[in-house]
Amino acid sequence: MTTKQLTNQIHKKKSFLCIGLDVDLDKIPQHLLQEEDPIFEFNKAIIDATHQLCVAYKPNIAFYEAYGLKGWKALEKTIQYINKNHPEIFTIADAKRGDIGNTSSRYAKVFFEDLAFDSITVSPYMGKDSVEPFLTFENKHTILLALTSNEGASDFQIKTVEGKELYKQVIETSLTWENSERLMYVVGATKTEYLAEIRQIIPDSFLLVPGVGTQGGNLQEVCKYGMNDNVGLIINSSRGIIYASHGLDFAQSAAKKAKELQQQMAKILN
Repeated sequence: MTTKQLTNQIHKKKSFLCIGLDVDLDKIPQHLLQEEDPIFEFNKAIIDATHQLCVAYKPNIAFYEAYGLKGWKALEKTIQYINKNHPEIFTIADAKRGDIGNTSSRYAKVFFEDLAFDSITVSPYMGKDSVEPFLTFENKHTILLALTSNEGASDFQIKTVEGKELYKQVIETSLTWENSERLMYVVGATKTEYLAEIRQIIPDSFLLVPGVGTQGGNLQEVCKYGMNDNVGLIINSSRGIIYASHGLDFAQSAAKKAKELQQQMAKILN
């Protein structure tokens, strides 16, 4: 998917919402555990109820790896279901991969070719040769961890090294890599005070912003400092939507929560 196609979907749906599909068998409605593939059945119901309200889905890969082969099969079925029934939806493999070049090229093949995701989250810690293998795939996007929303982000990311915060050095350096136009960046919703400066470095790039909702991020603040002329934002909400209810009405409740965010986004876009 191209960024233009993504932007078109944002304006068509009046939404820049991403729904995180972080499936925990201890949290999904108990009646689904009787199904042959409860993870997929949960995802399918959430997708069927919310696909008109969002522009992206983001499975966190750890929640599938935790269940071994059954989890991987559920992930494969989920991404196939989205791609077949809703090809306009942008898909994000929240895998946070990043290793030496040969290993990264294998990761890229798995997620971009075999599973056919549109994008993947990647750690920049090992530098250029660990990221560029992902950037060789045309119309695929690599979402670089820049400034995350977790408490430990302050351990390294905002530390000043030779007069500049590390996250700024990461972003600026990434712009020198081959095919850097295929990069997007993760910036946590709890770090809105940094968004204006980040936009000065990457004014045109898409930002994936987790942390709105359960983690306390403020949608209006994120948009005030992070939105650009092409919107340039994908706002993720996971637990606040998919676990809105643990009963038989879980999908309808998820749609209600997604609708609330979508309506806020529509007002901002207008």
